Parts: sequence; C-alpha cells; structure tokens
Amino acid sequence: SSANRQLMILEGKAGPYFSSLDSSIDILKKRAQELIENINESRQKDHALMTNFRDSLKIKVSDLTEKLEERMYQIYNHHNKIIQEKLQEFTQKMAKIIHLETELKHVCHTVETVYKDLCIQPE
Repeated sequence: SSANRQLMILEGKAGPYFSSLDSSIDILKKRAQELIENINESRQKDHALMTNFRDSLKIKVSDLTEKLEERMYQIYNHHNKIIQEKLQEFTQKMAKIIHLETELKHVCHTVETVYKDLCIQPE
C-alpha cells in the first residue's frame, strides 16, 4: 500500500512535468516549422531575384549584341566604300597600264621596223 501511495505521488508529480515537456516539444516543433518556412520563403525570394536578374541580363546582352552588330555593319559599309574606291583606282590604273603597254609595243615595233630598214638599205 505504501508503494501504491508513492506511485500515485510520482504520477501526480510526473503528470505536470511531462505535460510541460510535451508543451516544450510542441513549441520546438512549431519553431522548427517556422524556421523551415522562413528558409523556404527566403529561397523563393532568392529564386525570384535570380530569375529577374537573369531576365534583365538577357535583355541587356541582347541590346548590347544588337548595338554591336549595328556598329559592325556600319564599319563593314565604311570599309566597303574604301575597298570600292581602291578597286576603282586599281581598275583605272590597270587600264592606263594596258594603254601604255600597247603604246610601248607600238614603239618597239616601230623601232624594230626602223632598225630593219636601216640594216637593209645599201650603203
């Protein structure tokens, strides 16, 4: 009977202790769940931030690429004009060279003819 009495006293004391412990565990579980939710929210914000950053970067890179391409074509056009001018000058000079070559051949032929005439004539 004395043992039953001590068991009843322990159960009476243990009841509030375990109920307090259960309450503390529930608080810890709730706090852990809140921390997990905060971490998840933070990750979602980070993901949204990175998505916005990526989209913004894509737009900027695209704009820069378009500007670079436009500038490249401007340079091509400028160089094309210079090349065209140089080709035109080259064509004119080649035509002049061909004309001079023809004149030189004519002069050579004339000199040859004169030389032959001089060699053939009696003294």
